[in-house]
Amino acid sequence: VFWDRGRNLSGLATGFGGVWVLCAPNLLFIPDRNGDDVPDGPPEILLDGWDMKAKHNVFNKPSWGPDGWLYGMNGILSNSRVGKPGTPDADRSALNCGVWRLHPVTRKFEVVCTGTTNPWGIDWDEAGRAFITNCVIKHVFQVIPGAHYDRMFGEDKSAPNLYGLIPSCADHIHWAGGAWQEARGQQKHSEAGGGHAHVGAMIYLGDNWPDLYRGHLFTLNLHGHRMSHDFFEPKGSGVVARHAKDFLMANDDWFRGLDCQYGPDGGVFVTDWTDTGECHNYDKADKTNGRIYKITYGETKPARVDLGKLSSPELVGFLTHKNRWFARHALRLLQESNLKIEPGPRAAAAMTAMLEAPGSSQEGALYALWALHGSGELDKALQLESLSSPHEHVRAWAVTLDLESGKPSTALLAKMADMAVRDPSPVVRLALASGLQRLPVADRGPMAEALMSHEEDKEDVQLPLMIWYGIEPLVSSDRERAVALLAKARIPLVRQHITRRLASMAR
Repeated sequence: VFWDRGRNLSGLATGFGGVWVLCAPNLLFIPDRNGDDVPDGPPEILLDGWDMKAKHNVFNKPSWGPDGWLYGMNGILSNSRVGKPGTPDADRSALNCGVWRLHPVTRKFEVVCTGTTNPWGIDWDEAGRAFITNCVIKHVFQVIPGAHYDRMFGEDKSAPNLYGLIPSCADHIHWAGGAWQEARGQQKHSEAGGGHAHVGAMIYLGDNWPDLYRGHLFTLNLHGHRMSHDFFEPKGSGVVARHAKDFLMANDDWFRGLDCQYGPDGGVFVTDWTDTGECHNYDKADKTNGRIYKITYGETKPARVDLGKLSSPELVGFLTHKNRWFARHALRLLQESNLKIEPGPRAAAAMTAMLEAPGSSQEGALYALWALHGSGELDKALQLESLSSPHEHVRAWAVTLDLESGKPSTALLAKMADMAVRDPSPVVRLALASGLQRLPVADRGPMAEALMSHEEDKEDVQLPLMIWYGIEPLVSSDRERAVALLAKARIPLVRQHITRRLASMAR
C-alpha cells in the first residue's frame, strides 16, 4: 500500500517526482522522487478550495497533457474557489463545470475553459487536441483554452458579455431526449446509445486493435452498460464527432464502466465500478465489487521496458512509437528533465532535428516541439521557425506554446499578426484567436483585426465566438479602437457582438 490516508479521493496521476492526488477540498502532492513506490514524506497541499458540498460533481481525472501541464475537470455543482493554501478569496480562481490545469514545476493554476455539465473523461488526439466527455447534454466537447461552452443550466459568470456559448462538437446524443432523470439506458434510450451519462475518454492510439479504430473516441456509457464509440471528421477549425456502432455491450446489469485506457501492449484496460446504483445513489454504494478488464485483439506483444531507466537520447527514440503509450511516457520523462540537469545537448539536438527535418511527419514534429518546450530547450529562434512549419498543427501548437507566458517578444507578436492575415488554416487561426486572451489587452488589436477579416470563417462553429471572447475587454475599454475594429470586421457574429457592446456602453 503506497498511501491509505486519503479522504474524498477522486483521482490521481503519477509523474514529476511523485503522485498527484485529488482529495476535496485539496489537491495533494505525495513525493516519491526515487520512484521506489514509498512516499518520501507526508503529502503537500498544493491547492485547496474545491467544493465540499458536491456529491457526484467533484473534480476528477488528473491527466498529463502533451504540453507538460496536469489537466483535470470539475462538475457543475462543485462551486469552487481554488488557490494555494492561505490565498485570499478575492485572489482565488472561481470555477464549476469545466477544465483546469496545473503546471508541475511552476505550480501555476489556470481555468482552461468553462461549461458542459459533469465532464468525467479527457484525452488528446494525434494532433494534441484535447476532448472531454460529458453528461446530460451532448457528450463530446473539444477543449479550446479560453472557450465558454454550452452548459446544462445556469449562467456562465466567468467573464462578462459573452453573448454566446460554443456548442458540443457531437452531431448526436446517446439517448432519446426527454427528462434526463428518465434517460437511463432502457428501451428507446438503449436504442439511441444507452443514456446521457458518460465516464472516461480514450482516443485510441495504441498498436494492438485494428487500425480502423485508430484516432476514434471511446467512452463508457454508465446507464447503457456499454462502451460507446464515436469517430471524428474535420470541419473548419475543429471536428464533428459522429456516432459509430457501440464497441462493447456488457452482459451484466451491474456493469458501471468508469474509465478506459490503452497500455504498453496496445490492449485496453477498462475499470468497472460494479454496482446496482449510479451517481445519484448515495446510500447503497458497494465498495467491494470493483474490477478491471482488458480488451485485446489477436496476439499481444508484451512490452518489457522501464522507460524511467533510459537516458534522454534513448527516450527521444520512443517519441515516434506507433503506440502512443510509449510516446507519451517518453515525452513526460523528457519534460521532467526540467527538474534535472538533463536532457543535455545530445537529446536537445535530436529533438530539434525531429522538428526541423524536411519531410518529417506532423506527429513526430509535434512530439519534438512538446518535448523541447517542456524541457526548457525551445529557444527563441526555434520558436519563430516553428511558426512557419509546413504542418498546420505544429504551427497551431507553436502559437499556443509561445503565448503560454503571456509575454511574447515583439518579433513573435509581429509574426503572429502576420499569420493572422496570411495563414490558410482555420486550425491555426483558432490557436491565434484562443491566444488573444493570453495577451495584454493593449496588444490584442493587430491580431484581432486580422482574424476578423476572414469572411470565410463566418460559419465556423468556434472561431467567431473565440475572436469575440478575446476582444471583449478591448471593446469594453477602448471605444475608439472598438469602432475601428467594427469597420474591419467581416464576420457577422463578431460585428453583431461589437455593436451590441458599444450600444450597451452608450446607455
